Amino acid sequence: MSQAGVGASSRGQSRMFASLAVPNYRKFFFGALITNVGSWMQSTALGWLVLTVLTHESLFHLGLVTALQTLFIPILAPWAGTLADRLPKRRILMITVSLTGTNALALAIMVNTQHATLAIVYCLALIQGIVSGFDMPARQAMVSEMVADKMLPNAVGLNGTSFNSARLIGPGVAGLVMGAFGIAPVLYLNAAAAGGMLWAMATMKRDQLHPAPVRRGGGSTVEGLRYIKNRKDILLIMIVVFMVATFSMNFQIVNAAMAASVFHRGAQQYGLLGTLLAIGTLAGALMAARSERPRLRTIMVGLFGLAAFSMALAMSPHYVAYGILLMPVGYCMLAITNTANSTVQLSTPAVLRGRVMAVYMAVLNGGAPIGASFIGWIGDALSPEWAIFAGAAIAGATGLGALIYLWRARGLRASLEVWPPHVTVWSVQAQIGS
Repeated sequence: MSQAGVGASSRGQSRMFASLAVPNYRKFFFGALITNVGSWMQSTALGWLVLTVLTHESLFHLGLVTALQTLFIPILAPWAGTLADRLPKRRILMITVSLTGTNALALAIMVNTQHATLAIVYCLALIQGIVSGFDMPARQAMVSEMVADKMLPNAVGLNGTSFNSARLIGPGVAGLVMGAFGIAPVLYLNAAAAGGMLWAMATMKRDQLHPAPVRRGGGSTVEGLRYIKNRKDILLIMIVVFMVATFSMNFQIVNAAMAASVFHRGAQQYGLLGTLLAIGTLAGALMAARSERPRLRTIMVGLFGLAAFSMALAMSPHYVAYGILLMPVGYCMLAITNTANSTVQLSTPAVLRGRVMAVYMAVLNGGAPIGASFIGWIGDALSPEWAIFAGAAIAGATGLGALIYLWRARGLRASLEVWPPHVTVWSVQAQIGS
């Protein structure tokens, strides 16, 4: 390789991990990694518990558990977003992570003492959903307080890297632990893993944070919603994210059914499917971290890629082929969500970012009660393969609808926008050919 090529590669790698040079963000990154590993371990164990212990391989009940974990997110979004803009986000996160760890410990004890029932799992899933409703807006908006605006796309991309590195590690470890020791130890490990984010928040240097100006007047929630209503580029992104996240990204549900019912594999092989999906999502997150600015065409390519690979997945005849196809599916999922996240954050004024990101997270997660129940119903009524195919068809239709809209609108061009007065922000170019 030429010296120029080596230099370009080195610069690319340096840009990919640039935000880790910021001490507070570095703590946040690794604290989140530890906590997210635990979360993915619990998610894997919970799926196996519901599918193989508490029910007779019912995809509908597993979908309902997933739905309950996100049921309150859209309901709480306006209030949680306003709270994130009014209170220190670090303090909010310390409370929500502590509650998450306590909830995980309660579930572990129930399973360990053989008192776990479907009703208890439903109840704890609902409680976790309420906690997540407050956690997500604060967690998303806090990134912009740790790094400069020019580093925000990189930081958001690295957030995806942390989340998907955990997604890579968690299911595989959970499968191994379940195979050797059972389900309860996995849940205890998740409760302990909450300490990762608590450590990051407790040791963070507050004088190096850059909090947005706090607004304490009334009408703040309405102001955030009005801002979104007037931004057609953000509205388009949120519609796309809602459709795909609701109906096309339910692999946490269908993978369990495919492993147990279709391929007749055990807990370790089920955990491996989650790891293979995470390889793709991690690759997508790393590519997002390299990007200097998000592009709408990345979302569009991701949509059609997700549709195509998911259809191939639905027709996969063997466990190995299914696992291999999960990797490009994961890559496309991350291309869509990370690009959407960066675009919304970069094009939103700092004083409104908590509220706008609360709505974004509500859109991203709020459709799960509908989507998880719908996919679970199709899986039980027809087959898990048909559940995957339905998600693929909806992703393709969403991409086609977005293309038609963009063609009729003739592109949403880049502009300098002033909103509210005296706050200048860069509206990221949302033109498909950019």
